[in-house]
Amino acid sequence: MNHLILAYAVNDALPLFTQEDLSALTHINLAFGLVKDGLLDLSQLTHLDLLPVFRQWNPQIKIVLSIGGWGAGGFSEMAMTAAGRQAFSGSCLEAVERLGLDGIDIDWEYPCSSQAGIASDPRDRENFTLLLLALRERLGDRILSFAAGAGEYFIEGTQMPEAARIVDYVQLMTYDMRNGFTRQAGHHAALRASQGDASPTNTVDIVEMFHRAGVPWDKLVVGAAFYSRRWTGVRDENHGLLQPAESVGESGPCYSDLTGEFLQQGGFTKYWDEDAQASYLWNGSEFISYESPEALARKCQYVREAGLLGIMYWEHSCDRTHQLLQVIHRELGEK
Repeated sequence: MNHLILAYAVNDALPLFTQEDLSALTHINLAFGLVKDGLLDLSQLTHLDLLPVFRQWNPQIKIVLSIGGWGAGGFSEMAMTAAGRQAFSGSCLEAVERLGLDGIDIDWEYPCSSQAGIASDPRDRENFTLLLLALRERLGDRILSFAAGAGEYFIEGTQMPEAARIVDYVQLMTYDMRNGFTRQAGHHAALRASQGDASPTNTVDIVEMFHRAGVPWDKLVVGAAFYSRRWTGVRDENHGLLQPAESVGESGPCYSDLTGEFLQQGGFTKYWDEDAQASYLWNGSEFISYESPEALARKCQYVREAGLLGIMYWEHSCDRTHQLLQVIHRELGEK
């Protein structure tokens, strides 16, 4: 089975791609287009002139436009009517044809939810499906995918069996599973559960949850985090793991910033949680959850063993060592 190796890349990350990176990837998701006045807006993406270079480096690369992201609104209002959906999907097709893209990825965070400060409506559940149908009709056999929040809330806010049938694959954001709403220090992107953790905040539980909800194994793409989550004021027990914290899980350093100097200056020690198959840092009061090369290799092995389609990561600029992508390529790339 040929696995997907997919990089999410924000605009400023595009100049950071190397020819070696392109040879390791199957897909790049350009992050992000937005919904503005009911139509696609590309004003955030100013390095699209690099796309021909990427195709020269890897003629097989698939370049997909991701639309949305955390706090990006306009979806609920646009998808409320057939006319709105048709106008938006038409603007997506125009951009795909003009830029020579391979498809569209919808990152609506989240249907039926306003937790990101965007408008929502109970009708989003059905309208999400109708939006995907409108896009499929316009795009034909081009790539159509969506990113799904790693929890029951995303399944409840969508018609998952119908949505999964329309798209080519579903990308599970199996990171931030402990996040800026969580005051318990722990892994935010672990493969499995830590001992004593009964919450479904791990990749395997989320994959199985979405499969039960109607997504075939071979349409599931799991997510990897190239950045960390950090808690402060953590109780000094069990090296901070699963302990209460004074802070929520704030965005922490990128992987390439977790240098030896950073660890030494902060007094951090590396730990490995064999149950969770995840790494973390601890200094007596601060807990940092991150994906190490070893943890990422275990996640890739799970993708192979479970018959999943592949792995994606957020976000390319967070590893300027390029080490993590090479781990993924070693484990999942064509042999």
